Amino acid sequence: MQTFSEENYLKIIYNLDRQGIKKITPTAISEALNNNPASVIDMLKKLGDKKLLNYEKARGAKLTSNGKAVAIAVIRKHRLWEVFLQEKLAYGWDQVHDIAEQLEHIQYPDLADRLDKFLGFPKYDPHGDPIPSASGETASMQRIMLEEANIGKTYKVAGVKDTSPEFLQYLKKLEIGIGTEITVIEKISFDHSIVIRIGKAIQTTVSKAFSQNLLMFE
Repeated sequence: MQTFSEENYLKIIYNLDRQGIKKITPTAISEALNNNPASVIDMLKKLGDKKLLNYEKARGAKLTSNGKAVAIAVIRKHRLWEVFLQEKLAYGWDQVHDIAEQLEHIQYPDLADRLDKFLGFPKYDPHGDPIPSASGETASMQRIMLEEANIGKTYKVAGVKDTSPEFLQYLKKLEIGIGTEITVIEKISFDHSIVIRIGKAIQTTVSKAFSQNLLMFE
């Protein structure tokens, strides 16, 4: 059995790998976890001793099949809890992440499976991220950043890269959620901001940072 800290490391390394980072260094891990690189090296050794990852300075950290399975299980629980918190307890999508960070470490054997069944086997969490199945499979998604969207085309919001309360609250203020239709009106070359129409009526200008963190169905 893994500690909460060990599970967090495995989850972070899995996510960094999914982002396409070929060499996952202690520095990259420490930045993602916002902690000391020296403590990362110690943890990598512990996880290596448990056969959950392999680490070489020249190649970086790579999860073993067992380490990947643990990471996926934690991510599955996290995303299922987010759905539960939003759908059943009426928490906002800007609140569920922090609560699920604590609930994801509950290790009772069939809890995730029962939660999955109770929720009707959801495919995506409130932020649009796919929820792994019990076997570790995830739904395939063709998504692009709003920054990459074409002028004059209408897209539907698929998810977010930034799950911070500040960004999610800003989206809520603009009445943007999963499935909201957004049309790209104009791209401004000076500062890379984008003029968009939200739904059928609201028109506004959003920043480059905004457009890099909102995901759209292609």
